Amino acid sequence: MDSTQQTSKAPFTLSVLDNAHTAVGQTVEEAFDEVINLAQVADRLGYKRFWMSEHHAMPGAATSSPQLMLARLISETSNIRLGAGGVMLPNHAPLLIAEQFGMLNAMAPGRIDLGIGRAPGTDMATAAALRRHKHANENFGGQVDELLGFLNNSFPAGHPYQNVHAVPGPWQNAENRVPASQFSPEVWILGSSPFSAQLAAKLGRPYAFALQFGDADAANALRIYREQFQPSEILSEPYALVSLGVVAHDDPEEAARQARTAGMAMLRMFKRESYSLLPPEEVENYPATLNERHVLEVYDQRFVNGTGHDVAVALDRLYEQTQADEIMLVTMGSSRAVHVRTIELIAQHYGMRPAHVEQ
Repeated sequence: MDSTQQTSKAPFTLSVLDNAHTAVGQTVEEAFDEVINLAQVADRLGYKRFWMSEHHAMPGAATSSPQLMLARLISETSNIRLGAGGVMLPNHAPLLIAEQFGMLNAMAPGRIDLGIGRAPGTDMATAAALRRHKHANENFGGQVDELLGFLNNSFPAGHPYQNVHAVPGPWQNAENRVPASQFSPEVWILGSSPFSAQLAAKLGRPYAFALQFGDADAANALRIYREQFQPSEILSEPYALVSLGVVAHDDPEEAARQARTAGMAMLRMFKRESYSLLPPEEVENYPATLNERHVLEVYDQRFVNGTGHDVAVALDRLYEQTQADEIMLVTMGSSRAVHVRTIELIAQHYGMRPAHVEQ
């Protein structure tokens, strides 16, 4: 794995994931401007990669197509790797994703990541509208194989897609006899279960574990991944990333207030209401029932919040538990300014500097 972007005193690499959160009272246009700003700050501070996620029919998460936003971010950043974390592959035809990310990689060679997952990124009714049939993710492994076949132009003789080529892609460069991997994005397997860990290990691909979604056992998943890892042309040794929701601020109370807005958005989703980031004052005045208070308290703990030092202590503890090669900060809360402050404080704590800066 390339590690040229970040230098810091942390024993792990640091990256950022943005869900393009759009708080109540904020336009999508404003949110996208803030996404660009966050990516630029992360690039300047020396974070390794900046990913965006795929969500649908969720007012509080505006990236239905992370690849479209990545195309814009290519011209807005210089060094940071850009990627989808991830594309929900059962929502798409693998050939389409191979071509879209082939285009992105052609525009920013060596800077594009393609994280793929099998969750719908939405509720089941919206998933049905996206996927057309309810069994779309039952052959996820086969869909991944098909995607890799298109990305690497590697279908065997006799395969139905042997003569179907993703453009742009390695097929166009075959006469130059250049390895296909140079013309493909870096493909990651995403998940939060032993299934995804086993698939990433079998394929010899980097693995990203999404801890922000629940209290799944990240340490066990990474153990399975490392124990079952099979070296590939892409990766000779296992490489694992863990992502989690964080809010850091100079004022720990403000960090907690912002984290609660994200917890309330999750509660609303569980109640089949829209996933919306309400103002902190509205969240504080919400007359929660006993069960609702329990849900909010769970997310208060799940989304790490506090001062930069407080959050860093939690990151260090996560590293001790998982030995993750990389930790990805999923910025949370209704205030986009707090998202920026979060990554500034964490970079400051770990003494991060871009590797191209003179030491």
